[in-house]
Amino acid sequence: MASEPTIDLFEAISTLRSLRRYTSDPISPSIITRIVQLATKAASGSNRQPWRFLIIQDPTLKATIGDYYQRSFNKSFGDQIKNLDNLEVGRQRMLRSANDLAHNMGMAPVLILACLEGEPGKTPTGITVGSSIYPAVQNLMLAARAFGLGTVITTLHKLYDTEIKSLLSIPDWVETMALVPMGYPIDKFGPNTRQPVESVTYRETWGIPFN
Repeated sequence: MASEPTIDLFEAISTLRSLRRYTSDPISPSIITRIVQLATKAASGSNRQPWRFLIIQDPTLKATIGDYYQRSFNKSFGDQIKNLDNLEVGRQRMLRSANDLAHNMGMAPVLILACLEGEPGKTPTGITVGSSIYPAVQNLMLAARAFGLGTVITTLHKLYDTEIKSLLSIPDWVETMALVPMGYPIDKFGPNTRQPVESVTYRETWGIPFN
């Protein structure tokens, strides 16, 4: 098992950013195992633990998924990419980073497809049914941060969900919930920029400031 990193929890949370560019350095299987183990420590409704994590490292599979992802990105954001100069500076920066990922998703050292397993013959739909998977994904990303690995949560692959499920032999009763590329980052971790607590927190009644 990989040696445990030393990083304060609050530091990990405060510096976790969406990092979309990675070196080609491989990731130890023991580190991947530990990261997934920590992901599974998330709370789970009725302790069902329906999450499944598909670790994808095969270059051909990654390239094919990357192609689907790029097509999805072009469908969703192609017009904005063509008109970047008309957008706010922060939006331009984010889209350039996302565009870079779209062109290089297949080159990430590891792709993790977080899935929700239902019952054979039944499609696991509904946000409450799948709510446990996202705390697990957050755990995964925080654990990766502790090991110095960059990640970003994406869902654009869903535009080609049928094709990707067929590619990876994923059964009909399993729902793909998030695609997380992971690698040693080229860019730096946080701090991230978020709205102040005062603007997102209310007391007792909607709209009444907490402080």
